[in-house]
Amino acid sequence: MTGVALGVDIGGSTTRALAVDATGAVVGRGVAGGGNPNTNGPAAAAGQLLTAVNAALGGSEVAACVIGMAGSSALLDPAVAAEFDVVFDLLHPRVVTDAEVAFASGTSSAVGTVLISGTGSIAGRITGRELVATYGGFGWLLGDEGSAFWIGREAVRFTLYALQSGKPLSPLAEAVLAAAGLPLTGDPRIPFGRLIRQVNREEPIRLARFAPLVPSVDDPAAQDIVSRAAGALASQALAVHDSGPVVLAGAVLQTVVGARVRELLLGHEVVDAKDGTVGAAWLASLDAFGNNAVRPQV
Repeated sequence: MTGVALGVDIGGSTTRALAVDATGAVVGRGVAGGGNPNTNGPAAAAGQLLTAVNAALGGSEVAACVIGMAGSSALLDPAVAAEFDVVFDLLHPRVVTDAEVAFASGTSSAVGTVLISGTGSIAGRITGRELVATYGGFGWLLGDEGSAFWIGREAVRFTLYALQSGKPLSPLAEAVLAAAGLPLTGDPRIPFGRLIRQVNREEPIRLARFAPLVPSVDDPAAQDIVSRAAGALASQALAVHDSGPVVLAGAVLQTVVGARVRELLLGHEVVDAKDGTVGAAWLASLDAFGNNAVRPQV
């Protein structure tokens, strides 16, 4: 089949596209703003998708297209689908989940497990390169154990208990207060109350901003949070794992948390996910060029 394989990774803040030929060589790339209709609105999201796609194609014919998209269920809404039809009529894409794209970015295997921990967390079992089962992914209120939100919340909770105790603060508590812009005064009740009010005024997901502090400080409390996060994530992966590699995706798993998860998954093949567009382009290459298609050379 002639033409290029086009992979697109749609996120809330960025839409990225990658076009490759039958040899796996990169033909073009495109980047635009957020293309998730849930967070950006259907019309604006579809426009960003078209911008990224046009930049990547540069006039090339599309042999096959795969779009990885979180929140793809929004396309079931006729009003949302109508906005995307302009682009979809051009591409005739196969829309898959972000979990399927993440898995494909890390391995050529058709079966295995993908573990994602970014702002939220979820594990999924992949069979035939399709997501067939999940564990977790309930969102910040009901779950997302081991995610950036969860880690950040645990750091803030620890800090509040430390302030409440009246004892000298540990490095983690000091780091949380500094990140929140709250100087430690002589009376710990002042930053205690201010931290509670600040966190409760903000969107809950903003707690994720404290997550990077945890692996960066030398503090037994931080190490405990890392251990509990890794344990929760490894448990999620094992809950759905059957066979094949475990692909780790998301910013949290690129930290010491990921290293601890690897230790807990000793005996299993564990690999890191790559750029989501690589996974999407690989899946598109399989659709366009068959089962012996060459992986994108990036």
